[in-house]
Order: sequence, then structure tokens, then C-alpha cells
Amino acid sequence: MKGWIALVALVFTTGGAFAAEGKKEPSEAQKAQQEKMKSCNAEAKEKALAGDGRKQFMSNCLKKAPAAATPAAAPAAAPAAAPAAAGPAKSSQQDKMKACNATAGSKALKGDERKAFMSECLKG
Repeated sequence: MKGWIALVALVFTTGGAFAAEGKKEPSEAQKAQQEKMKSCNAEAKEKALAGDGRKQFMSNCLKKAPAAATPAAAPAAAPAAAPAAAGPAKSSQQDKMKACNATAGSKALKGDERKAFMSECLKG
């Protein structure tokens, strides 16, 4: 019995040592991402953003190039503006989905009839 207790104690004491070895410092890219997260989060907090507005702001902020970017990285910032331009089209698609869904609901469509109606409604 004492042997088992000693064995269990040994396992627990050496397990902690191995777990400490598994931790490593974050890479430079990870550190940069963490800094970007901190700055975007602080900026969102300053603007008192909440809910969907905060999500959208954080998404756009994290897509931007870091402030200390080199001039070679500046062209990479231009494509980041393209997803922002897709925002209005996405909201109109969402509006279309809402309208079609409301119409299908008012017509009490179910199953395959609803699928067919939604498909045609969203195409037009």
C-alpha cells in the first residue's frame, strides 16, 4: 500500500515538472497579434461600442495593417478595404432574406414549398 502511495505521489510531482516544460514564449507574430488585439480593444472601449457594432469594429480593426507597418506593407492595406465595401451588399442580402422569410411566413409555406419559394425569392 505504501508503494502505491509513493508511486502516485511521484507521478503527481513529476507531472508538474513536465507541464512547465511544455510552456514556451509566444512567437513574434503572436506577440504582434496580441498587441493589435489590445489596441483595438482599447479603441473600442474608448468609443463605448457594444454588440454588433463592436464586433464589426473589431473585425475591421484586426484586418488593418499594424501602425508600425513598413512602406512595403502599405499595399497590403488596400485589399483590406474591399471587404468593408462588401458590407452594404451583405446587408441588402440580409434585408432580402428577411423580406422573403416574412413573405413565406405570411403565406404559411412549409417544407419543399417554402424552400422553392425562398430560392426563387432570393434570386429575384
